[in-house]
Amino acid sequence: MNRALRYSWISLGREWRAGELRILALALVIAVAAVTSVSFFTDRVQRAMSLQATELLGADLSITSPQPIPGEFAREARERDLDTARYVSFPSVVVAGDDSELAELKAVSDGWPLRGTARVSEALFGEERETRSVPGSGEAWVEARLLQLLELSVGDSLEVGEISLSITRVLTYEPDRGGDLFQLAPRLMLNVEDLEATGLIVPGSRVNHRFLVAGDEAAINRYREWASAELAENQRLETVADAQPALRNAIARGEQFLSLAALVAVLLAGGAVAVAARHYSDRQSDTSAVMRCLGASRRFVLQVFTLRLLWLALLASTVGLVLGFAAQGVLAWLLSGWFATELPLPSLWPVFTGMGVGLITALGFGLPALLRIGQVPPLRVLRRDLGAPPPAMWLVLGLAMLTLGVLLLWQAGDVRLAGFVLGGAAVTVAVLWLAALLLVKALTPLRSRGGVALRFGLANLSRRGALSAVQLSAFGLGIMALLLLALVRVDLLSEWEGSLPEGAPNHFMINVQPDQVEPLQALFERHGMERPEYYPMIRGRLSAMNDAPVRPEDYTNPRAERLVTREFNLSFAGDLQPGNRVVAGQWWDPEDPEPGFSVEEGLAETLGIELGDVLEFSIAGERVRAPVTNLRGVEWDSFNVNFFVLSSPGVLEDFPATYITSFHMDEAGQRMLTEAVRQFPSITVLDVRALMQQVRDIIDRASLAVEYVFLFTLAAGVTVLFAAIHATRDLRRRESAVLRTLGASRKQVLAGLLAEFMVMGALAGLLASAGASAVGIVLAREIFDLPYTVNPVLWLAGVGGGALGVGLAGWLGARSVLRQPPLLTLRQVG
Repeated sequence: MNRALRYSWISLGREWRAGELRILALALVIAVAAVTSVSFFTDRVQRAMSLQATELLGADLSITSPQPIPGEFAREARERDLDTARYVSFPSVVVAGDDSELAELKAVSDGWPLRGTARVSEALFGEERETRSVPGSGEAWVEARLLQLLELSVGDSLEVGEISLSITRVLTYEPDRGGDLFQLAPRLMLNVEDLEATGLIVPGSRVNHRFLVAGDEAAINRYREWASAELAENQRLETVADAQPALRNAIARGEQFLSLAALVAVLLAGGAVAVAARHYSDRQSDTSAVMRCLGASRRFVLQVFTLRLLWLALLASTVGLVLGFAAQGVLAWLLSGWFATELPLPSLWPVFTGMGVGLITALGFGLPALLRIGQVPPLRVLRRDLGAPPPAMWLVLGLAMLTLGVLLLWQAGDVRLAGFVLGGAAVTVAVLWLAALLLVKALTPLRSRGGVALRFGLANLSRRGALSAVQLSAFGLGIMALLLLALVRVDLLSEWEGSLPEGAPNHFMINVQPDQVEPLQALFERHGMERPEYYPMIRGRLSAMNDAPVRPEDYTNPRAERLVTREFNLSFAGDLQPGNRVVAGQWWDPEDPEPGFSVEEGLAETLGIELGDVLEFSIAGERVRAPVTNLRGVEWDSFNVNFFVLSSPGVLEDFPATYITSFHMDEAGQRMLTEAVRQFPSITVLDVRALMQQVRDIIDRASLAVEYVFLFTLAAGVTVLFAAIHATRDLRRRESAVLRTLGASRKQVLAGLLAEFMVMGALAGLLASAGASAVGIVLAREIFDLPYTVNPVLWLAGVGGGALGVGLAGWLGARSVLRQPPLLTLRQVG
């Protein structure tokens, strides 16, 4: 074994200089770089969350509730010598002059934060510094974005509810807040002692109260045990491990998706490895025969070539790790706004991941071809017709699928998900390959038409039909992914925006008190706007179903778990609202309704609610029970006011309620909003256009990140092309020599090669455009229920971009065919 190890290392340098292994190494570099670019990035994010876990919570433990937290929790903490703080957060509109903006208010007490430190600056974009203090009475710290929106500076004042606050600092960092991904509006921080004077907290307001605790670990554990037993239904206890669950879930899903996207590049790179390894094994048949003649055993030959592959995989993986580390910097920049702090350096774990991917890919896709070398008979030295037998198809496909399955399971971390993706990948590749093969076959009748260069290019594609189909599939998959992200995504968003009717609501007004409804409707009329309809809204938590308590642990669906831990927005209505339709059961008689609930069909499916089920809601400490009498379908994208759960009249009227409405307003209506906020400070106005722009920005950033990862897919497709060109290099040289001997000029031969690759690229683009259009139609009609018109730019970009891109890559890879004189090529053949 030592002799084989030493010989394999020495011979690796000779083979590298001969150029036989470079394509194989390039494919492995791309595979490792694709995976580690994602792995390095997600590892940095996970390390940031681990290193700053207490900062994400701002404490060691917190208790959250939509209602003020009873003082007994603070008294118990003080008796146990624990540090405490509290804050109240909620959205509200702030006013400066004639301008108003939605802001996320946070009223903090002394001592906040208990873990981590906030950072502020004395001027907009000034030098930031850490601070352990909080805003004083009458002061406000605001984020730079709010200053820019309202055109304010430090020292100016703004109206928050019924009081005026002076802006004393620019808030640049909060330890217990996520990044831009979860920011509804810019932050305004004030002292909790000023909160009551604002008049913003009224019955039914959507407010988040948080009580923070920090101290010795043992004391915290004992306090947690005590507090857990004292929690009410609407209170939730969080520890460091629970901090920022939305951010953690989003990161976990993003990591999973980007990792799976990177594995598409690994799949194509594996195809390049298989093609290159097959060509390499053919070229090494003579070497194997000579070694056998000189006394080497078959086992020794297999050991040498297998170890050579492993050496190459280790070296290529090292280069891929370096490229992956550099590439993750771009990925971190694209998604930088999602995180509130600078990400730390990654650990060494992605290094082992990259090395593992490189070795598994090399062995899984390259080993079947190399195993043939040991079967070359020594007699080949005398008889050139004797060579290595072709590898068994079951071995090639079986090992390739096993390799992909192992990598999928490793990256996805979920057997079910890995199985779905593996099955989907197999079906997609099979469909693409079959479609590509049919396209290549369709070229056969065209071989006798067109100029010399075009006929030569079409003939080359047709003669190597199976290999051409593999290359078409590789490029088609990469181009289709980019078309979906770059064009189809934009088209779907445009179709959705275009589907909204003229004058669709673009603002919501919430936290409206019952005695404010009539004056607000009159205010709309005075400003020449249509009088909006206000709907009652009651906050309630689903506590039981059919007399059985509802608990998060009873559900496996993460969305269902979240739904049963939060409060629902309930309402009551005698008549069915516009945009609602009954899909099961019957709507109650408005004149003489029986007590009952109407549940939105999607919510019913998620929570397993059926007609006749008795639901129990906990509202303001009281219990309300009624059966489900009907299920509704709801047009959520109409932007009208809608509810998951409605009750019949007489069930919820006696509970405290706030009111909500939606309305359409153009830029001229801003004065009306400012007047409304000044007259009724507790109301909150949400600008749907601003929220949708924020969602669009998030989607654009995420799409750019995925497109960036899919660039590795295109690079892997180019590698498949180079591997195919390299594998047919000797044949192309002979064809070129014959053509030039028969009178063809070098320019004509080069034009023929260029025609071959441009046609291949155009066909790959055609395949990708068809696939992207089909996916767009399915998404629009089956998922989003939208009309979808296929964009002609999609086909132009796919076909034209494919022809130019693949044509250029093919020309770069095949131009070496023309460098050798025809006479020398014919002599070598002879």
